[in-house]
Formats: sequence, structure tokens, C-alpha cells
Amino acid sequence: MKDTLATPSRIHPSGMKSRSSPWTILCDFDGTISLQDVTDTLVNAFGNDRCRELENLWLAGDIGSRACMAGQIAELRASPAEMDECIDSLCLDPAFADFVSQAQARGARLRILSDGLDHAIARLLQRQGLEEIAVAANRLTYRGDRRWQLDFPYADAHCAKRSGHCKCVQLAHCQRQGEHVLYIGDGSSDFCVSGEADRVFAKDRLRTYCQQQGIAHFAIESFSDAINLLDEALALPLERRA
Repeated sequence: MKDTLATPSRIHPSGMKSRSSPWTILCDFDGTISLQDVTDTLVNAFGNDRCRELENLWLAGDIGSRACMAGQIAELRASPAEMDECIDSLCLDPAFADFVSQAQARGARLRILSDGLDHAIARLLQRQGLEEIAVAANRLTYRGDRRWQLDFPYADAHCAKRSGHCKCVQLAHCQRQGEHVLYIGDGSSDFCVSGEADRVFAKDRLRTYCQQQGIAHFAIESFSDAINLLDEALALPLERRA
């Protein structure tokens, strides 16, 4: 099955049964599917003071997430085995696999959009038997000598947030294909895209942002909540877009 994510990188067929389904679910990974932020965990394990300086620059708005993450990953010192051992210590929301099954049963397609690390996402999904989910994320590459590099196949020069992955571009691509989009996220990389999605499941900082900006959303704490709200979200009438 051909996937329709724009400029695909590490992408697998989604396994969904129907290409004609009107609903696509786009879901953040770090802090949404995973219970911990992958990059923060790796920086804490293998980073240095420069990584923390870059984080502070990003928090102050002096640099975008793309520059912050590229710099932090370049500072990490770890072998592939050490990297994978650290990734394997992370946990996914225990209800996520059931949510995927429930979404599939309703004919919706689910894709992960992340401003995080493709290798970590693929490894964690495989551990749960979910490796067939389509993923678009920044590309982590081992350079040898315990050094790493991060590339950004989904960056956009016009991204207002200077993100490594411009999720708004991906959402717009889906909508041009005639798909309705339910977006699920938790943090700052989800702020812009939440205002463009047809439905939003929001947790943590994204929930606060939606409240402050008057963006209609369903508040969730976990994928158990998302399962309970799925039928209601997909059944509500859609407003016609201009």
C-alpha cells in the first residue's frame, strides 16, 4: 500500500484496510505515545553542558527546535548498543496498542508525526508489535566513534516555529487528499497544527494552549481517554472549510 505522507523518510505501510476512509489520525510521539521524552532521556544519559545551554536557548526563543536538537544530538557520545539500551528503558502508554486497534476497526488510518528521533520510535513500536504504523520523524544516524547526527527530511523553510518537523505541512497534505484529520498531541510542536486539524485530542501543554487560544478540543490524560472519546469525536458533524 502506498503511503501519502509528504517527502517520506522512514515510513512503513499503515496496514489500514480502507484507502477511502475520510478520517486520518495524526499523532505526536514524545510525551503523547511515549511516557517520557526520548531526546531529553538521551541528553540526560549521554549529553554534556552544551546540551543544556542549547535547551536554554530554545526555551528563551533564541533558536528553534531544529537547531536545538541538531546541536544536542551532535554532542551525544554513545555507542549504538548504549543508545539502544537507553531507548529500551522507555515506556509507551499501555493503552496505545488498543487505541490503534480501535481506530483501525473504525476505518481510520493512524500515522505518527514526530519532531523526535525515527530510530527510537521504530524500535519502541517494534517492541510492541506496532512496526506497521507509518512514521514521519527526524532521521538519526550513527557517524562512528560514538558520535551521532540528526537530519530533518520534514523541515520547512517557512515553518514559524523553526521546527525540525513542520507538522502543519503534513496535515495540509492530508487535507488536500480529502481526508479529515484527528490530531493527538501534548506539547509545543503540536501548537500550530492543532489550530488546523478537524478534531484535536489534547493533553498537558497542548491542552492548556488550546484552552488559551479558544481551540476546540477533547482533553485527555492517556489513550484510555482517547479510546472512550473516539466514537464521539469521529461522529460529530464537520464544519465546511472555505
